[in-house]
Amino acid sequence: MTSAQPPVLEISADQARRIALRAQGLLGAPDRKGGVHGVLRHLGAVQLDTISVLARSHELVPYARLGALGRRTVDEAYWSGGRSFEYWSHAACILPVEEWPHFAFRRRAYRARPHWNHDLPDGAYDKVVAQLRSEGPLTATELGGAKNGGEWWDWSASKVAVERALMYGEVVCTERRGWKRVYDLAERAIPDAYLHDDMDDAECLRRLVALAGRSLGVGTRADIADYHRLKAEQFDAVVADSGLVPVTVRGWAKPAWADPEALASEPRGRHRTTLLSPFDSLIWERARTERIFGFTHRLEAYVPRPKRIHGYFAMPLLAGGRLRGRVDPAREGTTLVARQVSLDGPKSLTPMAQALAEAASWVGCTDVRLERIDAPELRGPLTAEIARALA
Repeated sequence: MTSAQPPVLEISADQARRIALRAQGLLGAPDRKGGVHGVLRHLGAVQLDTISVLARSHELVPYARLGALGRRTVDEAYWSGGRSFEYWSHAACILPVEEWPHFAFRRRAYRARPHWNHDLPDGAYDKVVAQLRSEGPLTATELGGAKNGGEWWDWSASKVAVERALMYGEVVCTERRGWKRVYDLAERAIPDAYLHDDMDDAECLRRLVALAGRSLGVGTRADIADYHRLKAEQFDAVVADSGLVPVTVRGWAKPAWADPEALASEPRGRHRTTLLSPFDSLIWERARTERIFGFTHRLEAYVPRPKRIHGYFAMPLLAGGRLRGRVDPAREGTTLVARQVSLDGPKSLTPMAQALAEAASWVGCTDVRLERIDAPELRGPLTAEIARALA
């Protein structure tokens, strides 16, 4: 059962959309003073993924909110100074270090019931912990090798051991180096103020539900639970004490909850025009994206090529607070290639051109080449708009 509290108020679907955009840092003046770490604190979690087209997803997230920051600046902001760590949240995510105590419930769950089938030889776990203790931060390769030589899941004993230690919380990932995790002892990497598992499960869950509600602004039970991959029953157990308030959103079929601060003022300000990573927290939950924006989006990277509709890594175009199209990008030297473009009519021409030109500049491209477009009659106008945006 979910909270029995009656809804505090009713809001329109359009208000909910604008509340969500502001909560995600995409409506209103960007927090340039807070920078990349400010974006991370604001969102609560930034998802990592192996795919790199224009850039990796965790780089695209602050870019969408702050503009063309240097990619080295982005990485340093995430990892320098011990201000963040990587752990299992929505997926593998970068998290603010202040949230370490609130994932104690998940570390306890992993210790009680390991979530994998890899065998671990006797002594392997203690060996990698001892090696980290004596040698300092290391990658799996430096710990003895990540693989046995088979498929990608054929991990070596040292890789299995260090990943298990990470799940348990004895080891922490403090950065990515050449996309490899760098492991260190939690007792060394996590500040003393946060290095504890003192909070019981209910305290952890209340905090994460409240954080998710703040990061989303307004959401259904499924929206909010999914943000940190909580179970529905975990959400139900704590939502009444989380500080979120029940609301009704006209047009939404299911009950919703909102962050009281998100309801305190009308969302206003400048809309960002940008391309979004498919793993951006604004759109990572597909049912929510369709409900809020009327936009159906699916990552097709793992779909066989003949069955793809919009392309390998189609990035939605955000403009004027709406999702107005998408592009499947690639890079060839100093040319950004728009392999496939879908537009929401002629009104999307200028924002798509602006977004492509800005993205090209960010990744060091001086030209944009348009390959396929869903509306052939818009090819000429879009090509002209891109030329103007690049000029």
